[in-house]
Amino acid sequence: MWQVIYELSQNYIAQAAFWGWFAAQTIKFLWQLLRYRTLRVERLVGPGGFPSSHTSFVISTTTALYLEHGGVTDIFIVALVFSIVVMYDASGVRREAGRQAQVLNQIVEYFEKKNIPVILKGREMVLKELLGHTPIEVLGGLILGIIVAYIQFYYVYNGAL
Repeated sequence: MWQVIYELSQNYIAQAAFWGWFAAQTIKFLWQLLRYRTLRVERLVGPGGFPSSHTSFVISTTTALYLEHGGVTDIFIVALVFSIVVMYDASGVRREAGRQAQVLNQIVEYFEKKNIPVILKGREMVLKELLGHTPIEVLGGLILGIIVAYIQFYYVYNGAL
């Protein structure tokens, strides 16, 4: 197991993927801290917000594959298709699920005010609303993912740093 972890830590593409995700989550955390003056540690791992860490994660991987293999290869195309599906899901399906959670939370709140019991087995009463991304948040993740992969490739992987 330790050998696998070591090999992953030495792999440029795995490094680019990790740093793409980590950079997006860190930006979300710092944005929350600076803009709203609140310390919300869950922003380091939670979904939603600017930039999309899912997008940054897959795009940094896709860009790393492009750079590592010298252009458009079969594995790059597979990664690109996967990235498009993830970005579509983040700005479409998961965003709509978050909107539905907002409406359901409002309905539950209304029922509670009217003393109408609401039973939701095995879950908290408040559903997570911040699940998906706006197109701008996805675009931010896309740009960040490309930048991270390029920095990782040209400055770290190729020894410029």
